[in-house]
Amino acid sequence: MQSITNRHGLNMPKLGLGTWPMVGQECTAAVVQALDVGYRHIDTAAGYNNEDAVGNALAQTSVPREQIHVTSKVWWDKLAPADMRQSFDNTLKALQSDYIDLFMIHWPTKDWDLERTIETLVSFTEDGRARNIGVANFPLPLLTKVLEELKAPLSVLQVEYHVTLDQTPLLQLARKHDMALTAYSPIVRNRVSDYPQLQAIAEKHGVLPTQVALKWLLDQDGVAAIPKAASRANQLSNLASLQVQLDDEDRALIAGLPKDQRLVSPPFAPQWD
Repeated sequence: MQSITNRHGLNMPKLGLGTWPMVGQECTAAVVQALDVGYRHIDTAAGYNNEDAVGNALAQTSVPREQIHVTSKVWWDKLAPADMRQSFDNTLKALQSDYIDLFMIHWPTKDWDLERTIETLVSFTEDGRARNIGVANFPLPLLTKVLEELKAPLSVLQVEYHVTLDQTPLLQLARKHDMALTAYSPIVRNRVSDYPQLQAIAEKHGVLPTQVALKWLLDQDGVAAIPKAASRANQLSNLASLQVQLDDEDRALIAGLPKDQRLVSPPFAPQWD
């Protein structure tokens, strides 16, 4: 499994397990199983209500904690400094761990003291309890401000990114600042099979459209993907995408797909453009 590294000490496997919307025993079993078949990157969040389930999996697995990259996130209504610190403490307790590999702001919010929020986020790295920090769902102007005005030492940006949603401006900014980009909803909520172009590429290589969509992302420098997969078959299928070999003809077909198909935009989402 190839990992993404950077100057802040990031060491994040390119393919991870997304856990939303799994909760409880279903989530614990899926994470234990994923670790058993070879995953070493698990993504959770306070807003998913499954950090405790992931923590139970970390306690049950035979894989040493230091070999597992765990990401979690603070929800958008907990971004005042005191609330952030409490949320961070709750995350570590739920995960049954004294540190987290990557801690992120899950969504930006309105009417916040951005500078104090970022200072609080950075403080978690200064006491060693967060190995890396990042943000999710930040649009380009806000991410630019955090990186270039506030000089925040962010390691990762997590956003919706897939074959039908272009994120080139964000990806270029992330690369400029030596950040990884983690793609969520990387297989378009299992809608990739709806596109004849992806079906054709999959048939050409004897693989699945989901594997084509994942490999398109994983072939990109500095890009990770976190598809949700509960079953062993789907987890193994996603891992097998690492072996797919796409060619220029395949990439040209994918480039011709619509690139404005955003799936995730809740009422509290920022202005994207």
